[in-house]
Amino acid sequence: MQHAQWNTFLIPVPLAENATAKTFTPYLVDTINHISEYIVENEKTARRFLKEAGLKTPQSELTVHDYGKHARGASIKPYFVGLQSGKDVGFMSEAGCPGVADPGSEIVAEAHKRGIKVVPLVGPSSILLALMASGFNGQGFAFQGYLPIDKAERSRRIRELEGLADRLNQTQIFIETPFRNNPMLEEILRTGHPKTKLCIATNLTGEDESVQTKTIADWQTQVPDLHKKPTIFLLSRSI
Repeated sequence: MQHAQWNTFLIPVPLAENATAKTFTPYLVDTINHISEYIVENEKTARRFLKEAGLKTPQSELTVHDYGKHARGASIKPYFVGLQSGKDVGFMSEAGCPGVADPGSEIVAEAHKRGIKVVPLVGPSSILLALMASGFNGQGFAFQGYLPIDKAERSRRIRELEGLADRLNQTQIFIETPFRNNPMLEEILRTGHPKTKLCIATNLTGEDESVQTKTIADWQTQVPDLHKKPTIFLLSRSI
């Protein structure tokens, strides 16, 4: 497999357990067997994925740079030594697509500054998978990331997003830390208009994957337990 020098490959990682075969491509397999240096958010997750995806290089021969939350804020210059010497390097977040609702943009921005080619590989994005399966407007949508933790601020923000969904016919997409999913859902159901449509997409690509779209009134009659389950929330207009 031949590449021009100085490529940084953005390698998506499966979203769920036992989902590797669903989500990697032959090109991804070729790529991981071409490179031996990685920048990763979680070394344990990254090494397990590489093994499952068909890595033939012995793991002991890999160079793995830790870009986890405890390493962030330090200099990123060491990550570019290999790249600047003409080696291709892979970048992986813990799950899904690096740089999308995950760390990585700082690494990618620095690569662009240094004239290093950035190559995004095809793979799973929970945001797009949820949008695809929601039945909501896929021509106009906005990813809002995490909403405020403060209850009053969060409630205000939910009402604001609901208004945007109605006025602009724009799907509003947001996430929460899995252990705070249930309080988030409670706030949506308490704050939202009964006719507003809410899609809850949980454990996408996993064995217990669930994507359901209902009105807020319908969700109020049967509230799911989302505790510690990776979840995407989507709001759509009420008509």
